[in-house]
Amino acid sequence: MTRNMEVDPFNVSMRKFLKQVGVTSQHAIEKAVEDAGLQGKGTLTVKAVITAEGTPLNHVVEGEIDLG
Repeated sequence: MTRNMEVDPFNVSMRKFLKQVGVTSQHAIEKAVEDAGLQGKGTLTVKAVITAEGTPLNHVVEGEIDLG
């Protein structure tokens, strides 16, 4: 197997986790917007916090979503 064809388990696992975070977060935000009747009403301020057990990781991403 050449170096380019090798699979790095860490990166594969991380990408799978991040995909799950993205998909489940999108569904949760869509439901919250729908339940609160916020469609078409300005912007929604959001924050995501990523922590990793056994590490000092506390990564915060903040932003706004245009509600159309």
